[in-house]
Amino acid sequence: MISRLQSEYTGRVAQIWLEGNLNAHCFIPAQYWRDNFELVKELLGQAEVYVYEDARQIQGFIGLNDEYIEGIFVSDEMRSQGIGKLLLDFVKNRKAKLSLNVYQKNIRAIHFYQREGFAIRCEGVDEATGEKEYVMTWENFYNQR
Repeated sequence: MISRLQSEYTGRVAQIWLEGNLNAHCFIPAQYWRDNFELVKELLGQAEVYVYEDARQIQGFIGLNDEYIEGIFVSDEMRSQGIGKLLLDFVKNRKAKLSLNVYQKNIRAIHFYQREGFAIRCEGVDEATGEKEYVMTWENFYNQR
């Protein structure tokens, strides 16, 4: 169900990224996400990306840069069915600690990460969008690597 991203699925993953950002970040102009679509598609091939596949269809993914979560995205039709948690648990089993940035206006994501053991460490501003964000971290105190 969860595996490393294969290059032939980059288009599907990029589409999930775009749809997810458009839905979760209505406070940011949609054109910002559309303008970054091709760049993200290119960067996906260079990142550590794990996908969740169901019925031979990619339904979600998590992107990492070492211990930093670039994002967790789930297709619209499969959201709120536990896929994000499965993907997060998958990387939690491989990393001793994780961090991420989340927009302060994305309350749903903040609550999800807090429920999964992440804590807000500090706040800042995303230079690209001008939006306030939190830095959140998680650490596996029981299984230090």
